[in-house]
Amino acid sequence: MQANDNVPGSPGSLSARICVWVATGLGLGLVTPAPGTFAGLWGLGVAAAVSALSPIGAQIGVIAVLLVGAVLICDIAARALGSTGDPGAIVLDEIVVLPIVFLAGPPLNWTVLLTGYVLFRLCDIWKPGLVRVAERLPGGLGIVADDAVAAVLANLLLQLLVWAERAGGYEWLVPSV
Repeated sequence: MQANDNVPGSPGSLSARICVWVATGLGLGLVTPAPGTFAGLWGLGVAAAVSALSPIGAQIGVIAVLLVGAVLICDIAARALGSTGDPGAIVLDEIVVLPIVFLAGPPLNWTVLLTGYVLFRLCDIWKPGLVRVAERLPGGLGIVADDAVAAVLANLLLQLLVWAERAGGYEWLVPSV
């Protein structure tokens, strides 16, 4: 044990090890290929739970708490992993931003969840415009911000698809009741 291992947040401390465990999706990010893609699937459960809250203000509040917590945890975990950027093993950001994709959207069903998830992953991997800019922010803020912006973009694209579907009279994503 090193001298700074007992200092909360230092790379060898218990709190840092816990942050690494949480930030890596309970270790999933350390062992799978394409860790963000696989761990993001866990985010669908988080999204379903958050979307069940009412009113929308409660959903926004929970999302805000998840984002702030993720910034802090990812910042400590990245330092503990010896990284100044966004290590691929850190996947908490992909998990906690998924509720943003479905915020104020249609009722969730498997097609909406799958479509929103694919749109998010495309925006997260491609990193268009502001997503790439947000990625340059320092520490945990940059780790989470690029995914949050990608989730907002995916939300807008999902809303556009739902609008186009309704305008065209189709019932692929959202069946009429």
